[in-house]
Amino acid sequence: MPRKVLITQSNYIPWKGYFDAMALVDLVILYDDVQYTRRDWRNRNCIKTPAGLKWLSIPVAVKGRPRQAVKDVRIADPRWARRHWETLRHAYRAAPAFAEVKDWLEALYRTADDTFLSALNHRFLSAINDFLGIRTPMRFSMEFQLEGDRTGRLVHLCRQVGATDYYTGPAARAYLEEDKFAAAGIRVHYLDYSGYPEYPQLHGPFEHHVSIVDLLFHTGKQAPRYMKYVQ
Repeated sequence: MPRKVLITQSNYIPWKGYFDAMALVDLVILYDDVQYTRRDWRNRNCIKTPAGLKWLSIPVAVKGRPRQAVKDVRIADPRWARRHWETLRHAYRAAPAFAEVKDWLEALYRTADDTFLSALNHRFLSAINDFLGIRTPMRFSMEFQLEGDRTGRLVHLCRQVGATDYYTGPAARAYLEEDKFAAAGIRVHYLDYSGYPEYPQLHGPFEHHVSIVDLLFHTGKQAPRYMKYVQ
């Protein structure tokens, strides 16, 4: 039986395309053994507010740790969750589905006491998947053996879980050595993030590339209607 696999770094409240990718496959491997990159999606994301786009960033310990892996990144200030929730509440309290989303999302923030960023991201990804009805299991790359170069490690991960099809974002075309996947009998698929429909959205011109929470606050359980692969 074919097994479709997505290997991706864990992100904080990522955009809808990230969740669509998870819904499309049979297994997600959170690839948090790679080096943490600052000012990236691992610990932050963007929302819409009356004053325009705003970054929500989880403070993490990076000083003196230039080469640490994502899995080793620690959260530096436990007060971040309260601040983020208050920002979300003020930004989206007028959104149509705010009441539908508020209770479970607020509870998620109030109990977000994780020490490590990877665990925190996993917590939020799991909760949002549950709300959207995405049942794809997630595992961490640290559960597996990692061998080879950049592409070789991905191929080795896929082989360990019996993958027949590997899914990745369009940016991977610039570096992925597809012949290594072909030699292992694994087909490569590049995700297409075009063609998303717009939904009623507060705060100015429509913006697709914001956190999934924007879609949830505006559409609630109707969110899959504005996605590609979530049923």
